[in-house]
Amino acid sequence: MDSIIFDLDGTLWDPRKTVVFAWNKVIENHDKVKKELTSQQLKETMGLQMHEIGRKLFPELEEKEREQFLNTCSEVEKEHLSEKGGNLYENVEEVLEDLAKKYKLFIVSNCQHGYIEAFYEYHRLEKHFIDYENPGRTGLSKGENIKLIIERNHLKQPVYVGDTDGDRKSAQDAGIPFVYARYGFGEASNYDYVIDSFDEMNELF
Repeated sequence: MDSIIFDLDGTLWDPRKTVVFAWNKVIENHDKVKKELTSQQLKETMGLQMHEIGRKLFPELEEKEREQFLNTCSEVEKEHLSEKGGNLYENVEEVLEDLAKKYKLFIVSNCQHGYIEAFYEYHRLEKHFIDYENPGRTGLSKGENIKLIIERNHLKQPVYVGDTDGDRKSAQDAGIPFVYARYGFGEASNYDYVIDSFDEMNELF
């Protein structure tokens, strides 16, 4: 193994408190969306691309209106994440620092452009990662973005770490082993390795 590609939400951090606050600020000023977003609702959408989240959470909006609404939510969300961050899982920074001495580290997340940058900006973890990708920049699926990272960085034996069955499928689509972060937001039916806390990455590798 020469490299580790990480999912973000549910794997490295839990951003729900900040994201829910930001989205509800937008909802307050919207004439058609009446119900506040809850942390549980957000959890159920983790791992989906933004357009899929929109259809699931805001079916009352027509497509164009939903797209505009989501764009506003995304901008407000990124501002808040840059200023307040999210909840890093225990010992994430220390473990990343150790792993970066042995492996090349990357992030591939199903997020909008600017989201990973906000994660970097607040938590100052960019120094541990070589590259990152998301559909907000490429328009590609997570599996295709994993392939892009592999090709762009000439990786030979990467693994992907994520917390949902969608992550498992994306790793499978990219043809690489999957490490299931069982402490995260979702469930995975099959996996090559499993961790129950981020600390276990050091034990596994």
